[in-house]
Amino acid sequence: MHDDQTITAMTDRVREAASDETISVAQITAALGRDSLPPNLMIPALAVVSPLSGVPLFSSVCGLLIALISAQMLLGRDHVWLPGFLMRRKLGAARVRGALDWMRRPAGFLDLITAERLTVLVRRPMRWITQALCLCCGLLMPFLELIPFTSSLMGVVVSLLAFGMLARDGLFTALGLLAIGGLAGLVLYLLP
Repeated sequence: MHDDQTITAMTDRVREAASDETISVAQITAALGRDSLPPNLMIPALAVVSPLSGVPLFSSVCGLLIALISAQMLLGRDHVWLPGFLMRRKLGAARVRGALDWMRRPAGFLDLITAERLTVLVRRPMRWITQALCLCCGLLMPFLELIPFTSSLMGVVVSLLAFGMLARDGLFTALGLLAIGGLAGLVLYLLP
C-alpha cells in the first residue's frame, strides 16, 4: 500500500479539511480524493465504530453513505458520487477531529500489520460479494439505530471488508466475513 493510501494518511487528510467549525460530506470526500472508493467507504464505517455513533441519526447517515458507495463499487465506478443533500450534510468539525484523533492509534496499528495475502478474497468474483455485503450492512444501519451503538457492529464488519479491499489484504476480508457469519449465527440462535 502506498504511503498516501494508508489509513493514517487518509485520516490526516480529512482532519486537515476539518479546520472550520463544520465540515461537509463533500469536503470529506474531496479530502480522500478521486479513485478512492474503499477509503470513502472506510471513513463512515470507522466513524460508526467511534463514539459518534451515539449521536442521533449519525449512524443512519453513515449507513446511507456506506450503501451508496458500495452500490457504486458494484456498478464499477472509479470515483465516488453522492446526491447533493448528502454532500451538503454538515458535521461538527470538532467532533469529526475528535473521532479522527481517536482512530489514529488503531489506524497506525492497521497500517503496520498490512500485507498482500489471501488475494483471492479481494479479487473478482469475491470482491463483488464483499461489496454486496457492505451494501447490506449500510442498509441495515438506519434500523439498528433504534438500539444505541448496535450499528457499530456493522461498522466493524464494513471497516474490515473495506480495509481488505483497500490494502488488498484478504486476511481482513476473511475477518470481516467471519464477523458477519458470527453476527448472523447469533441472530439465528436468539430467534425462537
